[in-house]
Amino acid sequence: MPLNKVGRQQTGFSLLEMVVAMVILSLSLSVLYQATSGATRNVRVDERYAFAVELARSLLADSAQVPRSGYQAAGETSGGFRWTVETHPIVTGKKQLDPGLLQDIKVVVSWNDGKERSFELVSVVQGRSKKP
Repeated sequence: MPLNKVGRQQTGFSLLEMVVAMVILSLSLSVLYQATSGATRNVRVDERYAFAVELARSLLADSAQVPRSGYQAAGETSGGFRWTVETHPIVTGKKQLDPGLLQDIKVVVSWNDGKERSFELVSVVQGRSKKP
């Protein structure tokens, strides 16, 4: 180690040590930034999925009783969610059930957030003879 004018050893970091420390710091910050932006993106996607699920549930509840001949509807929300509701009479082959009394229902909600995504909800609802 070189001695300074008063005979003490010099202490501190060399330029090479500082450059290595800065490279390690920048790599660490880069990884942290990518993890944070990925988490933010996942939250945004999850939020849109949650909205699609609630929209599908709402449409299903709104279509709890449909005409016995079947029902179809479609629309789009102001947020860019497209939805369709389709019902078809279930053929049971049982004479105890009136035709169309039970209906298969399929609710599909789709949207695009850089990638085309969709959510589908399938259930059974009651068919009614007349609209109220």
